[in-house]
Amino acid sequence: MLVTRNNRELMPSLFNELLNWGNGFMPEERIATPKMNISETDKAYEMELCVPGLKKEDLSISIDTENQLVVEMTKENKKEEKEERKWLRREFSSTQFKQVFTLPENVKREQISAKVENGILTVELPKFTEDEKKALAQKITIQ
Repeated sequence: MLVTRNNRELMPSLFNELLNWGNGFMPEERIATPKMNISETDKAYEMELCVPGLKKEDLSISIDTENQLVVEMTKENKKEEKEERKWLRREFSSTQFKQVFTLPENVKREQISAKVENGILTVELPKFTEDEKKALAQKITIQ
C-alpha cells in the first residue's frame, strides 16, 4: 500500500515543518497526521489509525476515481464563552488530516468496512481469494 501525505505548502521549510508555524509568529491551523498500523493476513489488510477524541462524524473515508482510499478528518475546536467580550484577537483552531492510499488490485472494494472504537479508526480491506479471482475471469463469446 502506498501512503501519500498531502501538505498545504508545496515546499515547507524545516522550521515550519518542525514547529508547524506559518508565515507569521503564531502557529497556524494544525495539520495532524495520526499514527498508523497496517497489517496483512491471508484474508484482508487492516489499517488502524489513532484518532483519540474523534467521532465517526469527524471522519470521512472514500475511494476516488484513481482507485485510492482517501481518509480525511476535520475537527473544529470551539470554546463557548458565556460572557460578552470585546475581542482584539481570537484564534480558532481546527485539526485536519488527509491521507491517500493506493489500493492493491486484490481488494474487494465493495466490502471495505470501517469503525471507530476507543480512539482507534479500524479500516478492514478484504482480499479476493484465488478461487474468487478465477470466478471473476470470464470467456467472451465471439459472434
